[in-house]
Order: sequence, then structure tokens, then C-alpha cells
Amino acid sequence: MAGQLKEVRNRIKSIQNTQQITKAMKMVSAAKLRRAQDAILQMRPYAQKLQELLSNIVSNSEGDLGMKLAVQRPVEKVLIFVITSDRGLAGAYNSNVIKLAKITAREKYAAQLAKGNVTFWSIGKKGYEHFAKNNFNVTDTYKDIFLNLTFDQVQAAAQAAVKAFEKGEFDAVEIVYSQFRNAATQNFVVEQFLPIPKVEKKPGAANVDFIFEPSKEELVTELMPKILNTQLYKAVLDAWASEHGARMTAMDKASDNANELLKALRLSYNRARQAAITTELTEIVSGAAALQG
Repeated sequence: MAGQLKEVRNRIKSIQNTQQITKAMKMVSAAKLRRAQDAILQMRPYAQKLQELLSNIVSNSEGDLGMKLAVQRPVEKVLIFVITSDRGLAGAYNSNVIKLAKITAREKYAAQLAKGNVTFWSIGKKGYEHFAKNNFNVTDTYKDIFLNLTFDQVQAAAQAAVKAFEKGEFDAVEIVYSQFRNAATQNFVVEQFLPIPKVEKKPGAANVDFIFEPSKEELVTELMPKILNTQLYKAVLDAWASEHGARMTAMDKASDNANELLKALRLSYNRARQAAITTELTEIVSGAAALQG
């Protein structure tokens, strides 16, 4: 009985120590989430408006701009950006991003995947480790971006993808990431990066008539790379905020689960202790009765 009580006490102490860690991690993630949330909320409207502008220009052009980045061609080789985190303990965040990337490759680009023509560029170590372990065609060049997250770091990745697309190394580029909504909610999405998607005109919608200054060709040539850099940077910021939100939620649930487990263990400990005291009292009374007899 004494050994059983000691075992329960050790378990209670271990869970209390774990709970202290989960609470500390929740507080750290909450502090990081605030900065990440401010960054994406400030960036998102700007990036969305730029993307809308570029898509409208591409949609209303008549092919006279020589826009190589908007040319739709037969898809033989595919590049997929997968944006995960560097660390775990974030619930199902990383597994959901990786799962969506694999579904995209196997369903949307099944023929290309069968030929080995689907390449993954992982931003974040968790994605790289998974795809490398499972023998996918994955590149580690950009997996450490979150160690020093800056626009220049992300811009380098975007420009590398653009140059590869222009050279014909890839015919389509997709981004798989998590859109941040709030600390408890993330939307896992796939966005077309290249070729630049066109906006479908709604029935009855008026044509958009842009006035360009300087010329359309010069403006589009200048804007295209910048808007694409911004698009990828927005996705990375979305993923960054989603990671901290998911980790904060996961650590909060872990702390709550530890509380429930502690309640059950303390109840078990008290019952065992009461049983031990009752047994000892019974033995004392029985011994006293035997002496009197």
C-alpha cells in the first residue's frame, strides 16, 4: 500500500511539473501571437489589393504585354511551397498543412507526381523533415526562414520560384499554408502562385478600364515581381500567426487536461490513503482485542 501511495505522489508531482511547462509555453506563444497577429492584419489588406490589381490587369490584357508570368502552359513540372513551423507542440497544425500538400500533389497533380515531377520547397523545418523522411522530392534551401523572418528572406524564395518558372523548370507553382483567423481557428488553403491567376468576369459585370501612367508594359513589368514577393510574404506571415495561435490553444488544452488528471489522481491518492488508515486502525483494534482476550 505504501508503495502504491508513493507511486501516485510521484505521478502527481510529474504532472504538476509538466503543467508548469505548458502554462509557460502558452504565455510565450500568446506574446508572440500578438506580434504576429499585428503583422498579418496590417499586411493582408495591402497584399490582397495588390493581388487583385495584378489579376485584373492580367485578365483584361489581350496578350500584348508579353507577360511570361501569366502564360498558361501544359503542366509537366510542379513546384509546391509548403509553409510549416520549425517546432512541434502546436496540435494538428503541421500535420494538417502537410496533409493538404500531399492531397494537392496526389489529386491535382497525380500524373506529374507519378513521374517524379512534383517538387516541394519547404518553409519551416517540420515540413522538410516529413517530406525528406518519406522520400519526396524536397529542397531544404528555405527551411530555416523562420529563424530570421524578414521580407528579404521571403523575397529570395519568391524570386527563385519566379526565375525557375520563367526558365521552364516549373509550369505551375502553388502555395500551401494556413490562413490565420484567430487563436483557435486556422484555414488551410492552397493558392496558385504562378502562372498569375486571372479573375473570372461575373455575368453582367462592367469591364474595368484602367488608365496607366507610365505605360502598361512598363508598369506591369515593375509591379509583377513586387506583388509576387508580397503574396508569398503574406502567406508566410499568415502561417507564422497560425502557428503561435495553434500552439497557444494546444498548450491551454494541455494545461486543462493536466488539471483533470490531477483531480483524478488526488482522489485516487486520498482513497488509497483512507484505505491504508482504516486497515491500520483495524489491525490495532484487533491486536488490542486479542491482548484483552
